[in-house]
Order: sequence, then structure tokens, then C-alpha cells
Amino acid sequence: MTTYTLNFDSVCEMTDERFYRLCQNNPDIKFEYSKGELIVMSPTGGETGKRNAEITAEFVLWNRRARLGEVFDSSSGFRLPNGSDRSPDVSWVRKEQWDALTSEQREKFPPIAPDFVLELMSPTDNLKTVQEKMKEYMDNGVRLGWLIDCKNHRVEIRRQGRETEMLQSPQSLSGEDVLPGFTLDLQMVWG
Repeated sequence: MTTYTLNFDSVCEMTDERFYRLCQNNPDIKFEYSKGELIVMSPTGGETGKRNAEITAEFVLWNRRARLGEVFDSSSGFRLPNGSDRSPDVSWVRKEQWDALTSEQREKFPPIAPDFVLELMSPTDNLKTVQEKMKEYMDNGVRLGWLIDCKNHRVEIRRQGRETEMLQSPQSLSGEDVLPGFTLDLQMVWG
């Protein structure tokens, strides 16, 4: 996915409301906002989009059975505690955290860090940039994060208070205590 970064610091303050209006006024463009920079993202290609849909479906099916929270796709933005607006490829928020939000907060970009995030690298993604995004998620309270690099068959697992774990060609990933009972079969990703 090709991204373009625009620095708006010297032009205007990007408030929550301004960013939300910008996104609503330009629904065909995917934006993120972090550290004073507006990030414009192109759509993903077919293979990445297909994989992302399959992965999201696995989370939705698990969540329907578990009923522990809410699943979000890559179109959902979150206002992180540091003021960044981010849209993970897949995210999950536990029920208690979601229910604590007002209706207005749920309707816009929820002002919370998801409990879980997944980033699926596109062939044009820059690894360092996506790793920095994963670090930002964890610094803002995400409990478990997976960075899946399809091209190199590699997964980075991030957990609160622990070093990043690197796995080469794992067959599956466990949701551990954050997503109890969830296992992602990676054959659909590597295949």
C-alpha cells in the first residue's frame, strides 16, 4: 500500500472534529493521523484485500461464539490516547471497554486503544514504518499485536511489557489470554 505523509503542524491544529470531518468529506480516501502528520493511504491490492477479508472473517466467527467484545475491519479508525488516529487492518475491543463509550464516541472514531490489533503487510509497505505503527499501538495500551509479513512468511508478536517475538513461517497464532480460545490458521495467509 502506497502512503503519502503531509505535515499539517504549521498550517492548522488537527482536532478530533476536524479529522473526523476531513474523513467524512473524503470517503474514498483512507487517512490516518499521527504526530502532526496526515497519512494518505492508497487502497490495497487484490491479494492483500482477499487475505485481509479472510482473516477478518475468522475473527468475526470467533467473536460471535465468544461474545467477549467487538471486531473491527480496516475501515475503522481509533483515536489513541496520544492523539493519533489509526486504522488497524483488524482490531478487537473487549466488551467492557466498548460499553464504557458513549453513543457519540462509538459513532465517530472511538477514543480508545483496541485490546488487539493486526497489521497485514502489503507488498509496498515499508517494514520499519509498520513496526513503528505497532510500537505506537503498544505504547498506547494495546495488549496484543500481530504484524504479519506474507512475503517473508514472518510474524512479529507484541505483548505489553515484553520483547517482540519473531516467528518464521508459523502454522498458527494463538489469541492467548487477550482473545481466549482464538487461533488463526496461517495456511490461508501463506497459501
